[in-house]
Amino acid sequence: MDLISLILCALFVLLIIPAIISIVRDQYVLRRKLKNIPQIGRFPFGMAFELMRQTDYGRKEWIHQCMLRFKEGIFIFWIGMKPFITIYKPELLEIILPSTVNIEKGFPYHLMETWLGKGLLTSTGKQWNHDRKLIGPTFHFSILDQFAVVISEKAEILTKCLEREIAKNPGKAINIFPFANNVALDVICETAMGVDIHAQEVETKYTTTIHRSSQLIVDRFCQPWFWPDWLYNLSPLGKEYNSGLSKLHKFTKEVIHKRKIVRQSQNDSAKLENKDDELDIGKRQRKAFLDLLLDQNEKDETPLTDDELRAQVDTFMFEGHDTTAVAITWTLFLLGNNLEHQEKVHEELEEVFKDSKTPASVKELSKLKYLERIIKETLRLFPSVPLITRKLAEDIKIADYTLPKDATIMLAISLTHINPEVWSNPNKFDPDRFLPDNSKHRNPYAYIPFSAGPRNCIGQRFALLEEKAILTAILRKWKVKSVKAMDTVQIGLTLIYRPCEEIFINFTPKK
Repeated sequence: MDLISLILCALFVLLIIPAIISIVRDQYVLRRKLKNIPQIGRFPFGMAFELMRQTDYGRKEWIHQCMLRFKEGIFIFWIGMKPFITIYKPELLEIILPSTVNIEKGFPYHLMETWLGKGLLTSTGKQWNHDRKLIGPTFHFSILDQFAVVISEKAEILTKCLEREIAKNPGKAINIFPFANNVALDVICETAMGVDIHAQEVETKYTTTIHRSSQLIVDRFCQPWFWPDWLYNLSPLGKEYNSGLSKLHKFTKEVIHKRKIVRQSQNDSAKLENKDDELDIGKRQRKAFLDLLLDQNEKDETPLTDDELRAQVDTFMFEGHDTTAVAITWTLFLLGNNLEHQEKVHEELEEVFKDSKTPASVKELSKLKYLERIIKETLRLFPSVPLITRKLAEDIKIADYTLPKDATIMLAISLTHINPEVWSNPNKFDPDRFLPDNSKHRNPYAYIPFSAGPRNCIGQRFALLEEKAILTAILRKWKVKSVKAMDTVQIGLTLIYRPCEEIFINFTPKK
C-alpha cells in the first residue's frame, strides 16, 4: 500500500471512529433516560425487520397486540436507533395534545415534506400559526350552507353513478371505496379549490397515486436505512415514489392554474358592472381556501412561492378527500353489517324528509341525530387517521416517567378508541355510546377522531357535514348490505385507516 493510501485510510479511521463513538454514547444516554418505560425492539435495528415483513393488516394487528400487552398506556418501540414513545390512554394524551408548546409534528412527517412541503400538516412555529389563522375562516360554520350546495350537487352525481353501475350489473355487489374517493375528490376541489374537475365522470389516477404514495411512505418508515433522502432516491422504491409525486404535483398545479383563470374571468366581469350597485353585494361568491392564498400572494410583500402555494394545495387535497372517503366507506360497511341500526337510520330519514326528493339542506341534516351517532361510532372503530406524532420541545412528565426533549411521541388514536378500560365491549358497533347521558362522564380525550388541542383538524365540521350529506343521499335511495362481516375484512394501518381489500356492498332500492 502506498503512502497516499495509508494516509487516506488513517484519515477515514480518524473520522469514522469518533462518529461511531458519538452515536454509541448518544444511544447509551437516550436509552438510560427511557429505561423505565416498557419497550420492544433491540439495538441496532429495533422492530424494522419485523414490521417490514408484515402487511398493512399485520401492522394493525401488531399494534393492537401491543395495547393488550402494555396496559399502562405507554410503551416504546424502536425502529433503527429511534424510539417511538407510544401512548394511548386518555389521561396521558391530555398532557400532550392541549400543549401550545409541543406542536411540532414528529417523525415520520418529515418523510412527507417532498410531497406536502411545509403545508399546514407539516409546518410548525410562526409559519403554522400564520397559516392556521389565514385558513381558519374558510371552514367557519357560518359558510357551511354554501358548502352544502356543492356537496349536494356532487352527492347527486354519485347516486347517478351508482344507479348506472347497478343497472350495468343487476344484483351484483359494488366496491364502494372508489365511488367514495371520487365524490370526496370532487367535493374538495370545488369547495376548497374553487375548481370543478368532474372526478366522478372523468377517470383520474390521482386517488390511486395518493394511495400508492401513502403506502411507500409507511414502508420507508419501517426501513431506517432509507430515511436519508439521498439513499432513498437512488432505490427503486424511491424512484417510484418520486415518479408518483411528479403526477400529484402536476395535478395540483393544474388545479391552481384553472382557479387563476376563473378568478381573472370573474375580475374582468366585475369591472363591467356597476361597483356601487347594492345588488352586487349579494352576488359576491364566498372565497375558497385557494382564493385566500392567491389573495395573499397578490398583496403580501413576501408572497408565497409557487412551491409553497402548491404545498398548501397538496395538503388540503390529501387531507380533505382521502380521510372523508374512508369514513364514508366504513360507515356504509358497518351499516351493511348492522341492519337493525340501518333500519333506525331509514326511519329517521323518513321522518325528516318524508316524500321529498329535494337534496338535503344544512337544517335538515342537523336533525339527523341518529345518523350523526352512527358516523361518530364509525370514526371510533375506524378513525380515518389512526396515528399522529409530536416532537417534544421540552421535557415532559407523564405518569411516572420523564420524556426527554426532542423525543418523538406517537399518539395512538386507534388504540385509544378501543381501549377496554374506557369502552365496554369495544369492538361492538353501538351508536348509543354517543347519547348525551352515555358521554357526559367520559374523558374528552377518549374520543379524538380529529385529534384535539391547537393542532386539531381545521376541517372537522366540514368533513362531518360532507359525510352526513353524502350518506343521506345514498340512504334515501337504497338499503345496503355488506358482503363481508366486520371480523373478516382486512384493514390496513397506513397514513389512513384504509381497507386492504375491495369493500363490496349490495344496494337494494327502498320501497
